[in-house]
Amino acid sequence: MLEIRLAVEQTVPDTLALPVGKGARTGESGPGGELLPTAYAADRAVREEALAFISDVEHTGGAGVVHTLARPLASPRRVLLTGVGAGDEAGWRAAGAAIARSARQQPSVTVGLPAAVDPAAVRGLAEGLWLAAYRFRVATEPPDKAPKLASVTIVVDETGRYEPALAVARAVAEATMLARDLTNTPSDRKSPAWLAERIREAAASHPGLSVVVREPEQLTAEGFNAILAVGNGSVRPPRLVELSWQPPQARTHVVLVGKGITFDTGGICIKPRDGMRLMRKDMGGAAAVAAATIAAAALNLPVRVTALAPLAENMASGTAYRPGDVVRHYGGMTTEVLNTDAEGRLVLADAMAYAARHLDADLLVDLATLTGAQSVALGKRTAALYSDSDPLAEALAEAATAAGERVWRMPMPDDYRDALDSDVADLVNSTQVGAGSVMAAMYLREFAGTLRDRWAHLDMSAPAWADSPDRELVKGATGWGVRTLVRWLDRVAGEAPSGVPVEAAAS
Repeated sequence: MLEIRLAVEQTVPDTLALPVGKGARTGESGPGGELLPTAYAADRAVREEALAFISDVEHTGGAGVVHTLARPLASPRRVLLTGVGAGDEAGWRAAGAAIARSARQQPSVTVGLPAAVDPAAVRGLAEGLWLAAYRFRVATEPPDKAPKLASVTIVVDETGRYEPALAVARAVAEATMLARDLTNTPSDRKSPAWLAERIREAAASHPGLSVVVREPEQLTAEGFNAILAVGNGSVRPPRLVELSWQPPQARTHVVLVGKGITFDTGGICIKPRDGMRLMRKDMGGAAAVAAATIAAAALNLPVRVTALAPLAENMASGTAYRPGDVVRHYGGMTTEVLNTDAEGRLVLADAMAYAARHLDADLLVDLATLTGAQSVALGKRTAALYSDSDPLAEALAEAATAAGERVWRMPMPDDYRDALDSDVADLVNSTQVGAGSVMAAMYLREFAGTLRDRWAHLDMSAPAWADSPDRELVKGATGWGVRTLVRWLDRVAGEAPSGVPVEAAAS
C-alpha cells in the first residue's frame, strides 16, 4: 500500500505537486486556473515558472487536470500543476487520483497544501491517492512496467490538525481495496468457502469483530433453503457469513446484506459467454458490506453493524435448481422460480428474512450486483436506490455524494406489485413487466418484514466494475458501496434509532 505521511519540513523533492484552483483570471478560452499558495514554500523561481506555465497551457484548474512542468536541470525536476476545482473534498480526491497516475513512475512525490485548509481536503487527497494507486495482478508484472510510486509526503502547516482525517482516509481506502481484492479474485479460486475464510481473516485483525460462518449442514437445519437451492448445482457448496461489530456505546443496530454469488453461469437458464465473462464480480455486494463493517470497527464507530453475506456459486448441472421449482425461504415464504438467472434476489431474500425475524435491527440496507436493467437506466457510474423511507433514502444519497459514489432514487409503483404473484407460491422471482431493477427491488421488499419502512436496496451492478480508469477508480473492481456505507454509518452513529439527531432526541 502506498505510504502517505504528513509533514511540515521543507525539503526540496524531485517531484513536487502544487494545487491549481479555478480562479478569476480570464483568457481568450475562458476562465483560467489560479496557483494556490501552499504550506510548502516553493522558491521564487519555481513559482514564477509555474505561473507562466499555467498561463501558457491555459490550465483551467478543473479538478483532476494535471499539467507537468519539466525542469530537467533544476530542483524540483518536475512540478505537477494539479487542478483541485473549487477546493472541496471531491476536488482534492480527483487531484489525488491525478497525482497518483502522473507520478506513477516516480519513487516519491511531495504535495503542498494551502495553509489552514479544511481537513476534508486531506481526506479527499489521500483517498484519491490510495485508490488510484491500487493494483491487482495475478501474474508477475515486468519491472519496467510496474509503477514505482512508493511514498507521498503531504506538506501542511501543522500535522496534528490533519492526522485524524488521514487516519479515516486510510481505513476507508483499506476497506475499499479489500472489497476490490475480493471482487477481482478469479472465480477458479473464489469458492464460497474461500470467500468466507478471507472475510474471517480480514476481520481477525480488528478486536471487537465476530464472525459466524454457516456451512451447508447448518443452512439446512435452519431453513436457508434459497441459498441452498442456488448453490445446489455447484460442487462447491454455499455459505452464509454473519459478521458483527457491537460497540457497547451503540444506540442503533444496522444490518447490511450483500449478494455473494462467487460465479454466476445463470444456472439452467444459462447466460451467453459474454454475459459470464465478468461474473467474478457478482459477489461485489457481499465484499462491500463485509469491508464496510470492518472499516466501522477500524474507526471504532459507535454503531452496531451486522453484515450478512449469503455466498453461493450458481452453476448448471444435474443437481442445479430448475425453472418451475418452488423454494421455501427462511421464515416460510415461498418463491416459484421462473428464471434461475434471477438468483441474487433469492439468496438476499433468505438473509433479509433472517435479519427481519431475529436480529432486532433498526435499519436494513442491502447491496447487490443484481440486474443489467440498472445500467440500462442509469449507466456505469450511478447505482439505483430504492426505499419507502424518505429520510433513509436521503441519508444514503447524501453519503454517496460525499463519498464520490452516485445513486439515483427509483420508484416502486404500487400497481406493479401484482406481477410478483404466483399461481402456486407466494411470489415469482421473475416477471414480464420489463422494469427489471424495479421488480427485483419490489420482490426484496417482501422479505423486509417489520423493517419494510426502514429498508433500502442499492442495485450496484454496473458501478461495481470499471472498464477503464476514471479518477480514483482503476480498471476492474471498484469496491463500490464501501465508501458510501462508511459515511452513512458515521452519520447513523450520531442519530437515535428513529433517525433523529441525538441532540434533538435528548431534548
